[in-house]
Amino acid sequence: MDKYLVIVESPAKTKTLKRFLGKNYTLESSWGHVKNLPRKSLGVEVEENFKPEYVIIPGRKKIIQKLKKEASKSKKVYLAPDPDREGEAIAWHIAEEIKKSNPHIARASFNEITREAVLDGIKRAGSIDMNKVNAQQTRRILDRLVGYKISPFLWKTVYRGLSAGRVQSVALRMICEREEEIEKFVSQEYWSITAWFENKKRESFSAELVKIKGEDFKIENQTQVDNTLEDIKQKGYEVKSIKREKRIRNPYPPFITSTLEQDSARKLNFSPKKTMLLAQQLYEGIDLGKEGPVGLVTYMRTDSVRVADSAIKTARDFIQRTYGTNYLPTEIRRYKSRKTAQEAHEAIRPTYVEYSPENIRNYLAKDQLKLYHLIYNRFLASQMKEALYDVTTVEIEGDGYTFRATASELRFDGFLRVYEELKDENNEEEKDKKLPILEEKERLNLLELKPQQHFTKPPPRFSEASLIKELEANGIGRPSTYALIVGTIQERRYVEKERRKLLPTELGRIVNRILIDNFPELFDIGFTAEMEEELDRIEEGKDDWVEVLKDFYTPFKSILEEAEKKRHEIKNTTQEKTDEVCDKCGNHMIIKWGKHGKFLACSAFPGCKNTKPYKNEKISITEISCPNKECAGFIVERRTRKGKIFYGCSSYPKCDFATWDKPVKENCLQCGANFLVLKRSKKNGDYLLCLKCKHENRITEDKIVIKD
Repeated sequence: MDKYLVIVESPAKTKTLKRFLGKNYTLESSWGHVKNLPRKSLGVEVEENFKPEYVIIPGRKKIIQKLKKEASKSKKVYLAPDPDREGEAIAWHIAEEIKKSNPHIARASFNEITREAVLDGIKRAGSIDMNKVNAQQTRRILDRLVGYKISPFLWKTVYRGLSAGRVQSVALRMICEREEEIEKFVSQEYWSITAWFENKKRESFSAELVKIKGEDFKIENQTQVDNTLEDIKQKGYEVKSIKREKRIRNPYPPFITSTLEQDSARKLNFSPKKTMLLAQQLYEGIDLGKEGPVGLVTYMRTDSVRVADSAIKTARDFIQRTYGTNYLPTEIRRYKSRKTAQEAHEAIRPTYVEYSPENIRNYLAKDQLKLYHLIYNRFLASQMKEALYDVTTVEIEGDGYTFRATASELRFDGFLRVYEELKDENNEEEKDKKLPILEEKERLNLLELKPQQHFTKPPPRFSEASLIKELEANGIGRPSTYALIVGTIQERRYVEKERRKLLPTELGRIVNRILIDNFPELFDIGFTAEMEEELDRIEEGKDDWVEVLKDFYTPFKSILEEAEKKRHEIKNTTQEKTDEVCDKCGNHMIIKWGKHGKFLACSAFPGCKNTKPYKNEKISITEISCPNKECAGFIVERRTRKGKIFYGCSSYPKCDFATWDKPVKENCLQCGANFLVLKRSKKNGDYLLCLKCKHENRITEDKIVIKD
């Protein structure tokens, strides 16, 4: 019997594929990439048409040897890594290594890991798509050129060890610019007025003031409010118009990578990295007991909302059986992808609708179940009928003052039966408000006026979800890179997350300023988006990858040379002079940056190498005194040898107080102690723990309240 070898990139996927392939198929895993550019050198021959120098990744030699051995015993080899650029590159590198052992190699790909898809993928297996390989290779070389040329520039101007990523630095720029907008924002006062009216049946309801003498208005201070309220009270009021209409709310399309990461962040508080890890597990296969490993969702790196006709038919049959004909639209729902979508894969959906989350919950880990539930319900809802609302809008007129009251009533839940977005305060269909029965020209009694003061708010800080949405809207990154971008800027300590919001660190802002001031074209949002389109055109076979790199490198080299000329000047801008005098040579000390933050160094360096710790508001993050009664120290942020942050006393080693939890400058509402630490809890939400009385203080957006 002829033997065949199937190579995938993940060992988990081999277990699922074994269910569908016969005994004459051997399954092996490459454990991801087997080759990469070298770690300690550029690895790109720029003068030789950007020829890359690939080396075997440490730890992969034994794997390659095993693959060669199995390939030599097989009639044919099927390469089946994930169906995207990265997967194509993995397949190409494996093929280059094993082709001498067996030249009969075919590329097989599966959008979903089901019996039909796997057997069809093996049947249709063809050659490796070199356009995809070239697109991946171009991205890799671009990132290597930027990283290896600009990162050393940061080492020389700030400190050694910093890095600059081609796309990640653009995401950092977005976050820094948003923070600057917030800091420059000048809040303006304005007022709204709500009136309570009573009809002839003595039924009361509220309405908002929307116009004065037919024009939009703006009340800016207390004096204007008082004058307006006094005038309103003098008028008589009647119902000017009643408008009743039916409104529909259509379901959302099934998930693509970006929308899955956004919804997962908003609803489940999962990071993009965690979301993609869980989705990969669901795609590769979950052991369902007697049925063995089953791939539960389609491929999770996609920008297309396209769904296979067979999957739509299965979903419609399930909806009709489970919820009834009323929930099934007459026509099949199809959705349009963005213009930039590659349409290479389907949307993210369950592979088998009959495997509902409830039926297989015992086989899924807690977080796997949450994400599968989200994907499953979103897909099912996308093929259901729209929700119907009865919306009533009443306008009330009183000698130039127009008030408006709006109410809505859900008449048919439709797709909301299985999937509902988070509440949106601006969506009037979601406001649970009712109006009494009113008639046009009906006279109304004014019962009460309630003015409310407001202040305009700055644009919100990015969350991980909103940053991904902004990246996608600007054409930055692709489905396979969103999670990496968001994760990298946090790992590099350029950005930190507080209460789900992304804030640039002081270091992040310094790095961003240097990059934007000296490489404005390179880290421009429009330029980066254009490069993404270039990569897409390479994948489509429309552009030559070497020419794209040449067009990039020539101006890049010139910009880098100009920046190098200003290096010493730039470095001076990252250092701060102080009045403190060096106790060894008498020169002034300056503030410098190192991998552990700021420190004091003698300005006479290298003649004098004296350094001291720097005590500032960032190191003393909360200006909190050490909780040990006999200690006069304060709390500082420190790092372990592996870089993990903890908080300890500045008097160490005299005082050994330390905690992993971040101190917060708040008083305990139970005992009044001023040393609380932030505790993270996925189940019950974050809270502040008092180290003195152990009481838990619950956090809200703008204050702390005692936890129930």
